[in-house]
Amino acid sequence: MLETPTAKNAWASAQQGQFDRLRAATAGLEPPFGVIDLDAFDANALDLERRASGKPIRLASKSLRSRALIRRALDRPGFQGILGFTLPEALWLAEEFDDIVVGYPTTDLTALRELASDERLASRITLMVDSVEHLDLIDAATGPRRTRIRVCLELDAALRLFGGRLHLGPRRSPVHTPREAAAFAREVAARPGFELTGIMGYEGQIAGLGDNQPGSRLKRAALRAMQRSSAEELYERREAAVAAVRTVTALRFVNGGGTGSLESTTREDAVTELAAGSGLYGPGLFDFYRRFRPAPAAYFVLPVVRRPSAQIATLLGGGWVASGPLGKDRLPTLAWPPGLHVTATEAFGEVQTPLLGKPAHVLRIGDRVWLRHAKAGEMCERIGELHLIEGGEVVDTVPTYRGEGRHFL
Repeated sequence: MLETPTAKNAWASAQQGQFDRLRAATAGLEPPFGVIDLDAFDANALDLERRASGKPIRLASKSLRSRALIRRALDRPGFQGILGFTLPEALWLAEEFDDIVVGYPTTDLTALRELASDERLASRITLMVDSVEHLDLIDAATGPRRTRIRVCLELDAALRLFGGRLHLGPRRSPVHTPREAAAFAREVAARPGFELTGIMGYEGQIAGLGDNQPGSRLKRAALRAMQRSSAEELYERREAAVAAVRTVTALRFVNGGGTGSLESTTREDAVTELAAGSGLYGPGLFDFYRRFRPAPAAYFVLPVVRRPSAQIATLLGGGWVASGPLGKDRLPTLAWPPGLHVTATEAFGEVQTPLLGKPAHVLRIGDRVWLRHAKAGEMCERIGELHLIEGGEVVDTVPTYRGEGRHFL
């Protein structure tokens, strides 16, 4: 069911209290700027640990994109290891952190050569592979005398129906069946210089789709039915795939899930660890899940720079739109003051965002509007630092990847 008026009122009251603290703490800062509410961040981390039911959570670094906040999460007992985005990012993070799995295959030949020439880096980083072509590329890039490279097999976690004619979920790995997984494991075992240490599967059709979206009740019911069916199918298939691969080689880990599916994925006996990260920031896409609702912890703040009419207040910039299928859910959320909305003709623009609604009538030039990104870490591609607020004060200001001069994909 959608939230009741009582629940919505309680949520609104909690948010008002949060904004009273955040606005007071940041009154002396010049917008635009980014903010992380550490009280909400830590509460979200605790809730992720609760939902994981004792299984360790591998932290998705792309969801935070700040080494200081990665460090804060990994200092918690429920988080262990990093799920990175690119190999250059992993090489950089490996200067400080251990046990990094690169979540996506790499074709970066320079980064591969650096990895293969350094035993310490190779002991800390595991590459993602799902085809013989990946192994061929690594061999061609690094040569026969390189150090041993750890690899992880990505198992396609999507739901395929009608003989594969209907594909529900991200289009990632070509390895779908237990037989295909075992065959690929044998390919890796036959190659000198490789070690297959893990299996990963991301069920985006469960973890990445909110099951409580406003709108059609029929569509919500259909989505929930699909997610139940997918979870049941994946439970059996992943268990069989892991068992098949273990007849070929020992595995150090089996990774599954995402912030949106921790409850179902952690019940799988074959899964030894979970993956999550976005839930720490609580971005806009997580506002429509029944199973959980993280506290909004990450904001960006923009100034009002124009009053083109008595009814409109215009922000500087604002077009911080999230990746994924085009839709309103990829747009920022206008968080404070409540009651604002964008115009139909301009929406969130690169250089300006005109706002309507009752608060727009009284906003003055120089006032601030607080927004939330639809996704978590993508906000950090726009700003160089994050102001960390605890209680009612700024306790630290830390760089994002961009603030450290690191421009990863």
